[in-house]
Amino acid sequence: MRPGEPALLPEALTAPSFGELFAGLPIAILVVDPDGLVRNANGECELLLNLSERAMRGLPLTHVLTPPPGAGSDGEGRGVSAFDYDIGTDRTGRLRVDYIETAIVDRPGWRAITLHPAGGARRVGQSAERGGARAAIGAAAMLAHEIKNPLSGIRGAAQLLAAEGAGHELTSLITTEVDRIAALIDKMQDFTGRALAPQPHNIHALLDHARRVAATGFASGVAIEESFDPSLPRVLVDGDALLQIVINLLKNAAEALDGVTAPRIQLRTAYRHGLAVDAGPGQPRRALPIELCVADNGPGAPADIADHLFEPFVSGKPEGQGLGLALVDKLVRDMGGVVQYAREGVPEMTVFRILLARGE
Repeated sequence: MRPGEPALLPEALTAPSFGELFAGLPIAILVVDPDGLVRNANGECELLLNLSERAMRGLPLTHVLTPPPGAGSDGEGRGVSAFDYDIGTDRTGRLRVDYIETAIVDRPGWRAITLHPAGGARRVGQSAERGGARAAIGAAAMLAHEIKNPLSGIRGAAQLLAAEGAGHELTSLITTEVDRIAALIDKMQDFTGRALAPQPHNIHALLDHARRVAATGFASGVAIEESFDPSLPRVLVDGDALLQIVINLLKNAAEALDGVTAPRIQLRTAYRHGLAVDAGPGQPRRALPIELCVADNGPGAPADIADHLFEPFVSGKPEGQGLGLALVDKLVRDMGGVVQYAREGVPEMTVFRILLARGE
């Protein structure tokens, strides 16, 4: 190197290519050609729409999302914006975003579209362990530790009173209520429980076990339909955790169908090529091609809580404690997957979609 010449950067420090920058942008972006066909979609867009770039490429924009009025029709190159607009399709379900469309300079007819989830809208892969949710989980751990000690003392005192023949009815009531509170604390402890050890599993064997548990118990009066991809590879999960997740979702579905004519639940699996999530700075994107859906033909979650279903202490049931779906979300994330709620299909159904890594 001659004096005064700039030092050559090592390969690791060279500027990233345009493709790498586009893929890594933390905003969902679509590129559409003059014919209205999707040409590019970055990783955030794949997560938001639950579709891979490969699946979207070459499709008309209207097959991917529902654009707002005026989109793509402005020949003068001015932008089109729609805020808190529902771009949902049968595939994505209800999905409200801020839609911003701009013309690409020096490329007549080409458009770039950015999609920002509106308000509290939940995206695929969005962590529930943020802000208030993280504080709630921390509170659960603290309460589980602090409350169990006095409960144990109260229960022991009630047993001593019962042994001395003092007010059997009252002491029985005390022990029953203490046991009920202890059971709730056990549920809260699930949020800080054992570390999971995902291993390759046959997902259909696990789903069959969960279906039999449901069919012989809480969902005995509900038709449970299966639509499985028989060529699906093994999935990387903790078997006990996945059973807990699916049984929880089946139980929720059965309860949601109370009073519904011809109630039915669907268990579905599929392979989604190209779907991946960001694994963190400096790490390659994590592929999550295995899709598991638990769907029911019930009314779905109330609109005012639909975007917060996976947060602790949020429930649509009058007697609900709001811990079941928060635990589902935590267990799925602990296995490296993501979970999503949607209303989709014709006729519309409630769908809980779980995306997981393959085990081989």
